[in-house]
This record gives sequence, structure tokens and C-alpha cells, in this order.
Amino acid sequence: MDDISQIKHVASPLARQTLLDGNLTRPVAGGRPIALLPWVQVIKIGGRSIMDRGHEAILPLVDELRTLLPEHRLLILTGAGVRARHLYSVGLDLGLPVGSLAPLAASEAGQNGHILAYLLAPEGVSYVEHSTIASQLAIHLSAARAVVGSAFPPYHHHEFPTSRLPLHRADTGAFLVADALGAAGLTIVEDVDGVYTADPNGPDGKKAQLLRETSAAELAKHKGTLPFDPALLEVMANAQHIARVQVVNGLVRGRLTAALRGQHVGSIIHTGARPA
Repeated sequence: MDDISQIKHVASPLARQTLLDGNLTRPVAGGRPIALLPWVQVIKIGGRSIMDRGHEAILPLVDELRTLLPEHRLLILTGAGVRARHLYSVGLDLGLPVGSLAPLAASEAGQNGHILAYLLAPEGVSYVEHSTIASQLAIHLSAARAVVGSAFPPYHHHEFPTSRLPLHRADTGAFLVADALGAAGLTIVEDVDGVYTADPNGPDGKKAQLLRETSAAELAKHKGTLPFDPALLEVMANAQHIARVQVVNGLVRGRLTAALRGQHVGSIIHTGARPA
């Protein structure tokens, strides 16, 4: 009888601890997680800033991505654009909850991803869903140099009560994926040269100054417009692997290439990740 009872008990440091108490779990869970895919570069391409501009912006960027394939293995993630804003407007007018608005906007991010994947199809690039990125990305990137996916996090009907719009959008989703994979880096491709002290396209655009290097902690105090989701700064503070993110102008040929080669050609944002 004692032998049977012994079999049912598994020796574990967490056996008699609550998983909600950080002080108790830290000795076990406080170590740095392993980097799953340290050789992959994650690129997030803006929906409104790039994809909505049509062939004048997309085709040159596709050509640049094509030239990068021999150098890097890429996870290319796309955001939503103006159609998602229209969905938000209609959904809010109908009184839909925020958890129902998120998958509607995510569907447009996926459509943008399909467009990009079709244009890169001759190079063996295809679009994959969130579940494939989570469990089969390694084998896809062994068969092809790049894959495309949606940058929206798959929260769907999860409610975040502090906002009537989904807080975690494409920039946040791309960072969460890159950090979880332990990727080599994350580059955010927008239609501006980086992060400015004010909106460069706004009324005070002439006074706007480019922040070539800053941190998530500093930007959390920033009162002006940012070229990415504000929620991104919150997840950056808890980063495990991605120590910095570079925001570059995808309308300028060569900026993305230079960024992936380690050059400083936009705004570099330092996160809260500890050095390895």
C-alpha cells in the first residue's frame, strides 16, 4: 500500500506551492528561458503605413525582402490598416464588446499577410496561421527561407476592460512572438524614419525631432504620438530575449536591409531584457 501511495507522489519544488506567488516560484522559474529559434529575424510590416499604400510601397519592399532571403531566415508579420479602423467604427456603433472587435481587425491583418505571401510565392514563401507559428515554425523555415503570418495576437474574445478598443494589436503581437521564440531581432517597418518627439506628419511636424536611440522606459513618459501600439512599451518592459527593437522607414529602399545587417538606420528602442 505504501508503494502505491509513493508512486502517486511526484517530487517537485512546486508540489506544495501556489503558482500565483512569485516569491515562491522564483527559485524555480526565475531562470532565463532558452531561445527556441535564435537564428530567425522577425519583421513586422505596418498595415496602414505600408500595405494600404498599394503597389508603390509594397512591390519595392517585396523586392527588398526577396534579396534578403539568402542572408536571413525571416518571419514576416503583417498588421491591419484602414479597413480595421472602419471595422472598429462599425463595431463600436453596434455596441460590440472589445473582445469581438479584436478578431475582426485581426482578419484584415491576415488578409495583408496573404497578399505579401502571394507576392513572395515564387521564392517558396507561404502564409501560415497562428497555430502553425506556435508549433511548426521551425520545420517551415527549414523548407523555406521565410514565412508570413498575422502580427495580431490571437487573444480574440479575451476582454481587456481598460479600453473599448483592443489594446494589444500588431506591434505588440509581433514583439510577443519574437521574444517568445528568442529571435535574433525584431524590426518594425513603418512609413516614418523612426520615433519622433512629435508627430512628423502633424501640425507640429516641423518641430519634431527623431529619437535615434531611446528606451521603453523613456517612451512610457512620452506624451506625443508613437508609430506603434502604446501597449508595446508595457510588454517590452517584461522582455526576456529581445533587448532592442529598431523602427525603420520601409518606403526608403535599403533601410530594412541595413537594419537586418546590424546598422543603425532608424530608431533603436531598448527593452527591459537582461543581457544573456
